[in-house]
Amino acid sequence: MTTDVIDVPPPDVAPEDTELPMGVGRFDRGWRTFIIFPIIGVVIGLIAYLYERNQGLVVTGMRDLGSMRGATWGLYITLVVYFVGVSFAGITIAAVIRLFHLEQLRGIARMAELMTVVALILGALAIVVDLGQQMRGIVNLFRYARPQSPFFGTFSLVISGYLFASIVYLYVTSRRDASRMASQPSKLRRFFQWWSAGYEDTSDQRARDSRTSFWLALAILPLLVVAHSSLGFVFGLQVGRPGWFGTLQAPAFVILAGVSGIGHIIVMAAMIRKSLGAEDRIGMDAFSWLGRALMILLFVYVYFIVVELLTITYQPSVAEQQLSEALLTGRYAPIFWGSTLALLVSLIALAVMGLQKRWRLSWLIAAGVLVNVGALGKRYLIVVPSQTHGQLLPYGVGSYTPSWVEIGVAIGLFSLGTLMVAVFMKVFPIIELDDDLEEVST
Repeated sequence: MTTDVIDVPPPDVAPEDTELPMGVGRFDRGWRTFIIFPIIGVVIGLIAYLYERNQGLVVTGMRDLGSMRGATWGLYITLVVYFVGVSFAGITIAAVIRLFHLEQLRGIARMAELMTVVALILGALAIVVDLGQQMRGIVNLFRYARPQSPFFGTFSLVISGYLFASIVYLYVTSRRDASRMASQPSKLRRFFQWWSAGYEDTSDQRARDSRTSFWLALAILPLLVVAHSSLGFVFGLQVGRPGWFGTLQAPAFVILAGVSGIGHIIVMAAMIRKSLGAEDRIGMDAFSWLGRALMILLFVYVYFIVVELLTITYQPSVAEQQLSEALLTGRYAPIFWGSTLALLVSLIALAVMGLQKRWRLSWLIAAGVLVNVGALGKRYLIVVPSQTHGQLLPYGVGSYTPSWVEIGVAIGLFSLGTLMVAVFMKVFPIIELDDDLEEVST
């Protein structure tokens, strides 16, 4: 004969102190120590931005083209393209998980959705700091915008429409967990009640939200391709700029976006898996799926690199030849070959694991880091060299070097992204809850 034992909380423990799953609401010492570093980075970025705001863009390394022999787009626009690219894979993978019911990837769905929202916010902030007079730029966007311009598509589709759709998607797919968290006594209970917005965990409600997330995913996927293609068209449709004008810009933007985004998800998922002890929720089958997807995209992008090299070296025009020499053997050669090597090493490592059918988490993390280093370098090479070399007008060769202000702002943006993810983890489950909430809470 067995006797059921009911756990009764000690008298000195209030209902508000109920332990929530995945460390939500527990700001332990390790977490507080960790966030010191991103907070310092955000402070550095804020100081650099306020200095730029006070002194003007002259404190950056950017200068006018032509007679000033500079570049009007520099590190900030590089970061815009990079962050928007990172966002692509996040929401794409989240949507594919919902559409095709990929249960092995369910553990990374929410962090992929969160990564998209955070990356788009950082991309928007990078645009803001690049504007000398932010309010005038925002007002003039509504006053003088031309819908047929790729710039208009970038701001309307990527920064506003894409971000709004991603936030709605994250909200809809998280309501059930918010409702279940609200049923637990805690200090965050009101927050969870607000998030769930009256959600009732019934079969009809689950079916309704499932249909909503399905159609949102179906609508978001073509929006992603159009949004990232329009960002590529900003460069690819500029006829008078060597190195930019070409049909490969739009698809190359989409492919490299997938590469950098999946690399980010691998690193992010591995860190969260380790910190939460969630090996059972994020298994190696999820990482192997991400590794195969990253390998395929890398193969495609390496093909694009080969095509680009053949194009700029086989009977180029004078302007294109000047640019190709700067990339291959001149000022930008270390960045070009370093970025290419990072991508190739990652591809070789992934191919070896794929052939052996043995996926190693440490190798995948290293590949995720390397592809993002390579992607950031490639974004820089897309933006800067075509402004400083190969001028079609009779101007001399220009130069551009990011100043401490731009580097400080970049540190601030990356730190802000890290801080946003760390805070989210403490106010909401970063991994979808199991069907039995009490199992997760133990």
